[in-house]
Amino acid sequence: MRVIRFLVAIVCLAFGAVLGALNRQAVSIDVGFGHVASNLGIVMLACLLVGVIVGGLAISASVVWPLRRRLANAQRQHASLPTVAKEVP
Repeated sequence: MRVIRFLVAIVCLAFGAVLGALNRQAVSIDVGFGHVASNLGIVMLACLLVGVIVGGLAISASVVWPLRRRLANAQRQHASLPTVAKEVP
């Protein structure tokens, strides 16, 4: 499993390097309260990173946190059940 993660990380780094190298045009982005001047490749990678982070937070908020809450409730209910002692012959 570690080898697969390592290979995926290398592929992503290579993709980012190629994307940054092929898109060297200067761009200026106005964000309302200021502007950012950089090259296109870095801006594209930053937007991709922000999208991944926002998507991960959305998945966590809509799936993971409710499931954790349900699990905690189920564990609390299981702990409150009376235990039945079994007699061993």
